[in-house]
Amino acid sequence: MDETVIIDSGGANLASLQYALERLGARSRVTSDVREIECAPRVILPGVGSAGDAMRRLQASGLATLLPRLAQPVLGICLGMQLLFAASEEGDTACLGVLPQSVRRLEARPGLPVPHMGWNSLELLKEDPLLDGIEPGDYFYFVHGYAAPVCDATLAAVEYGEKLSAVVRRGNFWGTQFHPERSGRTGARILANFLRLG
Repeated sequence: MDETVIIDSGGANLASLQYALERLGARSRVTSDVREIECAPRVILPGVGSAGDAMRRLQASGLATLLPRLAQPVLGICLGMQLLFAASEEGDTACLGVLPQSVRRLEARPGLPVPHMGWNSLELLKEDPLLDGIEPGDYFYFVHGYAAPVCDATLAAVEYGEKLSAVVRRGNFWGTQFHPERSGRTGARILANFLRLG
């Protein structure tokens, strides 16, 4: 069965993510079962809340060890993207280590409160199948107080007082700092592109 597996991260956005996939004609299942995740054709790691709580949940279920070894397409969303990095300043948390950089707290600036919340546009840096049909300046919905720096894995950046990673990729792992399931037409395009990977 070609079901996309959504890792049960305990967040409130699981239902909206499932609904967004359903609108694209895709079946999905929410689970934290290691075997189901290992066998899935593609995996989504969503995340809300704190990095420390999320990593403790992944460690308790055995997923912290499994996730970096997965060979199928994996998409981290929001905190899920941040967990793909080596560490987060949030609670000085060791993360999954798929990407070697560290996630840091955003600095509030005049007119730019933290968290970064609302619609913002992307600067496309590299071509990638996940970004097929996405145009420079397309808008997506962000909610985050921590961010990854622009690095060699960055496919698209967002400007919020400084350039930050908005979309990253390393091998079969992709991440979006924004919420595609809350980003209307452009977010649906990202999810549709992910469903075609692998």
